[in-house]
Amino acid sequence: MTKENYVIAKYEAGGEKFEILVKPKEALELRNGKSISISDIVVSEEIYKDVKKGLKASPAALKKVFGTTDFETIARTIIMKGELPLTAEQRRELIENKKKQIIDFISRNAVDPKTHLPIPRTRIELALEQARIQIDPNKDVEAQALQIVKELSKIMPIKLARALLEIKVPSQYSSRVKSALNSLGEVKKTNWLSDGTLIAELEIPAGAQQEVIDKLNSLTKGEVEVKVLQVK
Repeated sequence: MTKENYVIAKYEAGGEKFEILVKPKEALELRNGKSISISDIVVSEEIYKDVKKGLKASPAALKKVFGTTDFETIARTIIMKGELPLTAEQRRELIENKKKQIIDFISRNAVDPKTHLPIPRTRIELALEQARIQIDPNKDVEAQALQIVKELSKIMPIKLARALLEIKVPSQYSSRVKSALNSLGEVKKTNWLSDGTLIAELEIPAGAQQEVIDKLNSLTKGEVEVKVLQVK
């Protein structure tokens, strides 16, 4: 097996160091929750103290740290809790996936503060390139997105905001809409008129206004009335 087909997974505890050779794709899949056999991940059933020097870990060290000398148990711990290097291809893929998630978050939660309108995804993506934003594949989506919005605000009008909608639903659709409201946003107020009409106030991410309005129209065959009360 060539060097490009494996990486060294490392784990340190109790003053001891342990290393195993693993296939990077399969190891990352296990770490991400996929059910996969240890035998399909490891290159060899050897636990090293130092792979490059060919030094194997002693049974005493294994017993001391892991409480066992069972290879599968130890290998799983090293892969799940240790240091798992990424190949260049894996890192590119993780960054691209994280970038898409961040753009999704920003497009749902941010608006142009001048118009209070959502910002197109393509505009956000172009701004990320223009500002030369670096995406961290290991950092939380929301935490990164909040920082990125601050950076983008230096080159374009953008702010994170919430929109408060007032919706008026005819009686024939009111029960159906009422049961769906919590999945659309945060319900602030509901009021039932004597004829069965539902009037409700719903707070949502400001960038999701059109998405929510489209869903309400779908639920009511276009007979819902929606008014934007506030964008803050």
